[in-house]
Amino acid sequence: MKNLTSVLFAILALLFVTRTGLAQDPVKVDSAHYKIEFENDQVRVLRISYNPHEKSVMHEHPAGVAIFLTAGHGKFTYPDGKTEEINWEAGKTRWTPAGKHLPENLSDKPFELFLVELKAKEAMTK
Repeated sequence: MKNLTSVLFAILALLFVTRTGLAQDPVKVDSAHYKIEFENDQVRVLRISYNPHEKSVMHEHPAGVAIFLTAGHGKFTYPDGKTEEINWEAGKTRWTPAGKHLPENLSDKPFELFLVELKAKEAMTK
């Protein structure tokens, strides 16, 4: 019985780790807001769309460049609980460092942007 309990615990732990690892990709955990527009071995381009006052879940991105299609006002909550409010203008770009966050649209209007996520440096040398 002790072996069965150990095996079940190991299986549950493996499932938790696997789900947690996969749960970080915004396309997988929040497909309502994140769509892949283009992908190759160097970049992944996401179309990100939020309606007024919508909120996502905690997820992560590699470093990249955001291209804002509309103006917006958002809040990012980080894993340590700190928050940051950001305003942006349509047509502007912004460097986004790699990291985890939970975004929220604080505006009464929808917003949309493209995020060009950079992949591993090894792919950049091909």
